[in-house]
Amino acid sequence: MTLAAMLSVALLGAISDGEVVLTFDKVEAGKPVPSYKDEDRGVEFALSRPPAKGKAAGRVMFFPHLKTDRKGILNAIANESIPVEVRFPKPVSRVTLELWGSIGSAALVEAYDKDGKVVDTTKRDKVPERTGPEKPVPSFELTVKATAIAYVRFSGAPPGGYLVCDEVRFTPRPDPAK
Repeated sequence: MTLAAMLSVALLGAISDGEVVLTFDKVEAGKPVPSYKDEDRGVEFALSRPPAKGKAAGRVMFFPHLKTDRKGILNAIANESIPVEVRFPKPVSRVTLELWGSIGSAALVEAYDKDGKVVDTTKRDKVPERTGPEKPVPSFELTVKATAIAYVRFSGAPPGGYLVCDEVRFTPRPDPAK
């Protein structure tokens, strides 16, 4: 492998099986924004639709994971449950989201193809809860797989609750030209 190729792999956060890891350790927490784009990887995060219960613009926000150094992205509209959409610049074959949420939240991850058709779904009826106030909110993973995932959506928090994604791992599809 050339030096340029090795640097490219290192910059993309790729690991041995081609999986790319995206975290939010360097973003600013607590500031609602219309969308967020990871410039290195081209992955974009935004609400899947505008809010229906008010005239405010939809927003996503980074939130600190209590008792840890991690940060995650969530729907910043507290009174409406709108899925967060994660769009990939090129189709991927597998996506794993590391999530955590408020008591009473469920978790749903849906994968879509370029035509907006659901190609895989996974869910958890109830997110894990802390075992004590000194403990962090437990994280868990949900994975979807399909031939060509264009985007995923995650949701499940009731109004006033939250479901946070603090890591996205995805496997790019092999280049068909090679």
